[in-house]
Amino acid sequence: QVQLVESGGGLVQAGGSLRLSCAGSGRPFSTYTMAWFRQAPGKAREFVAAINWRGGTTDYADSDKGRFTISRDNAKNTVYLQMNSLKPEDTAVYYCAARSSVLTTRVVDQYDYWGQGTQVTVSS
Repeated sequence: QVQLVESGGGLVQAGGSLRLSCAGSGRPFSTYTMAWFRQAPGKAREFVAAINWRGGTTDYADSDKGRFTISRDNAKNTVYLQMNSLKPEDTAVYYCAARSSVLTTRVVDQYDYWGQGTQVTVSS
């Protein structure tokens, strides 16, 4: 198993930036494909970005491409989400997720472990 703890959320004005972090513990972090999802009130959890175990493959939701960057540091057991040019519609709880596979996926149910989430609020 792996335990995930997100941090870095907060309140930011539209156009601003935030960097989320997700620290993993337990089984070797480098064996997991990692992803970020988000969930706004009253909406389903949606895919944001994913990165494979070596960091060589990334995938982004179309709405986030060009604004968000996912990266990982396996030596620090941490995955990051750099978010730039934030919009009010980015407001949500952001979750880190891990799956025991070398392949990325956008499907929520295909991730095995989840963090508790961190709130991101973008004011207009």
